[in-house]
Amino acid sequence: MTASSNPEPTGHAQPAVKIHERPARVAPGVIGILAMFALLAGSVVLLVASAGYSGQDQAIAIIGGSAALLAFIVVWSGLVIVRPGTSKVLIFFGNYIGTVRRTGLCLSLPLVSRDSVSLRVRNFETKELKVNDADGNPVQVAAIIVWQVTETAQASFAVDKYKNFVEVQSEAALRHVVMKYPYDGADTAITLRGSTSEVSTELAAEVVQRVAVAGVEIIEVRISKLSYAPEIAESMLRRQQAGAIIAARERIVEGAVSVVSQALAQLEAEGTIKLDDERRAAMVSNLLVVLTSDQPVSPVINSGTLYT
Repeated sequence: MTASSNPEPTGHAQPAVKIHERPARVAPGVIGILAMFALLAGSVVLLVASAGYSGQDQAIAIIGGSAALLAFIVVWSGLVIVRPGTSKVLIFFGNYIGTVRRTGLCLSLPLVSRDSVSLRVRNFETKELKVNDADGNPVQVAAIIVWQVTETAQASFAVDKYKNFVEVQSEAALRHVVMKYPYDGADTAITLRGSTSEVSTELAAEVVQRVAVAGVEIIEVRISKLSYAPEIAESMLRRQQAGAIIAARERIVEGAVSVVSQALAQLEAEGTIKLDDERRAAMVSNLLVVLTSDQPVSPVINSGTLYT
């Protein structure tokens, strides 16, 4: 036997264990219950009757009763109970024979092993991770992942411990996405703090890609915690405050200039006061001081003129 010259790669797109869920062939559980009662009754009758026989007849009755009792045990081993929101993955001597999703009591092949896989919607919050953002600043971030098993065969056989697999891959995706964007900044369109919805959407798409091999569906992903790391939080807060102060000052100056321009234009249009360039400059200066000052301004009365 020669090895293949071009083996297929394995990974997220090509799992090492190629298996897909299929329904197991089962019968209603009531059939198994009736068969068990019949076998048990036959076994009791034969074993009791064997006491009145002798010789070959007694041996035949004992063998028949024992066979009926053994058949009772075999049928009993084939009964499967499936609770709502769960499924049973059936394995017969190492071979996957199907998944039972039908709730209640069912009768399957005897002597099968059964692995229970929950189909309920689950959620967990990742550990609070410390990650460097696109600017190299350490941030602390966590996310909530809502997920559900949709492919029981892949969850059971394609990965080892699918719950742990989903958690680890979700944390890896969270690290990767957070490193692509800055925490905050006016120069970028997407930031971690200002574009939470966009970041969560991208994070969900990456988690879906990473856990698809495990037969898991991602229902929702959202950022639950986001902050600067403690060692830089204070300095970053001062930077944000300085930025807010500068932005407020720019808005105040812009409004003050607009008010002064309207005042001068209205005075000139009405002809109330005629101002030369020097008086115009003095009036603009006084109005800007009054409009942009943080503290109340005390007026100074000038009894003279600008020229004396």
